[in-house]
Amino acid sequence: MTTNVLRVARVLHGTTAEGPGLRSAVWFQGCTIRCPGCINPHLFSQSGGRDMTASDIVLGALASQVEGLTLIGGEPFDQPAAGATLARKAQELGLGVIVFSGYEYETLRGRGQDTKSFLASIDLLVDGPYQAWNQETDRALVGSTNQRFIHISDRYSSYRPEIAANRIDIRVLPDGSIDVAGFLDMRDLTNLLEATGTRRKSRRVIAE
Repeated sequence: MTTNVLRVARVLHGTTAEGPGLRSAVWFQGCTIRCPGCINPHLFSQSGGRDMTASDIVLGALASQVEGLTLIGGEPFDQPAAGATLARKAQELGLGVIVFSGYEYETLRGRGQDTKSFLASIDLLVDGPYQAWNQETDRALVGSTNQRFIHISDRYSSYRPEIAANRIDIRVLPDGSIDVAGFLDMRDLTNLLEATGTRRKSRRVIAE
């Protein structure tokens, strides 16, 4: 696999549910961390999803006139070379980059050059594994209190997760199924899908 090709589960352009402003969200397929209680265990396997080029993702984001990308998963740093290419291309074209990772920042800084290049090409890192026993109730976008907002650049320095609100993006697809993005815990997700009478499709990971 070349550094321009990513294994992704889903790309959603034009959402307000995955961080500040209008964003393109990219769910990476595959996660070696596999936090207990993760709401997206179907993203653990590296054999799922599909291949997409970084160039196609960025072009789609530009066409959707978004402010930036949010890279979630799965685990983005399990594909560091391709992730770095995607983040760099996005920044070169003026897009902001937010990445959610189950790895801690200190661990990532000690890894190889691909990971360091990835880190250098993002604006905001939200780090740390999801801890089901340590639920976050005050800050937006994160599921447990250990997870941190680490500003690699100043682009999102004004974002205040403690006063921001979680948002939900619900879209009815042509086949009648309902696609959900945004922050939901398992209880809220179950209640939503039971109310709509639909099957679970794809939604925001709380266990990065």
